[in-house]
Amino acid sequence: MTGIRHRHIAAPDEQASDMALVASQQALSAAGLTAADLDLIVVATITPDMVFPSTAALLQARLGARHVGAFDLSAACTGFIYGVALADAMVSKGAARHVLVVGAEKMSRLLDWSDRSTCVLFGDGAGAAVVSASEKPGIRLARVHADGSQPGVLNCAPNLGSPFIKMDGGVVYRFAVRGMVEAAEGALEATGTAGNDIDWFIPHQANLRIVEGAARKLGITPERVVVSVDRHANTSAASIPLALDEAARDGRIKAVEALGSLNAASSVVSLSDHLVLMPGLVDSHVHIGEPGHADWEGFAAATRGEARARPSRRHA
Repeated sequence: MTGIRHRHIAAPDEQASDMALVASQQALSAAGLTAADLDLIVVATITPDMVFPSTAALLQARLGARHVGAFDLSAACTGFIYGVALADAMVSKGAARHVLVVGAEKMSRLLDWSDRSTCVLFGDGAGAAVVSASEKPGIRLARVHADGSQPGVLNCAPNLGSPFIKMDGGVVYRFAVRGMVEAAEGALEATGTAGNDIDWFIPHQANLRIVEGAARKLGITPERVVVSVDRHANTSAASIPLALDEAARDGRIKAVEALGSLNAASSVVSLSDHLVLMPGLVDSHVHIGEPGHADWEGFAAATRGEARARPSRRHA
């Protein structure tokens, strides 16, 4: 059971940078910043507009953020967490004060619409957050890892003969649940946090079975799990920021104390009086109380280029 009820599919002439632009503008507005305040732009995507220039560079130009560093990061579903980990490192070391981290994907262009094992699972969208220097508690720990030992299980390999996503669903399910749980447990242990201390669990939104399976193994009750896969499907690098934005907009999350995400990455962050765990197949955390720690200044997301405040109801 995927748990997907509807999703958003980009128009033929709509690209990742178009959705990234809307999400970025909303994030900057929520943070009370302008593009001129940014020191770096990181766009996590596996569906860039072009091979080069990077989607981040295209976004930089459209935002009017002249001379700001910008690059793409390719880590698939864990991309946003990788971006947050990098932003945290830059901010914590004093190399940047405001970093825009975006997850933007046009997954529909990678789908073989005759392959029901994949074409029903993915959607298009973008989400963004601004990671800024702050005296308040923020990202508690950032840690990343990966496992490239099974490339045949889930891939998109145009140079090897197919431009479409290929997946062994059963193997991916087992690997994803195990990887998400291991990443989250590592994050919790590193920060001295117990599963029942987590206020919100925001995993990569692969499918409902994976999300529920990971939460169950971590001892996190369903009411503390943020689920958006039913409305967005799997949007790869956009998945976590879309879910985070939704929880922030509806008032569930007013500030973050801890974050974690599905995939091989996880993140622990402090937002106001909530502890949020966001696991991916990567770990990302920042220690509260260390000098120069990073905080989240704004969240925003877009689907089909529309602000998440007024989401589209278009079905795939």
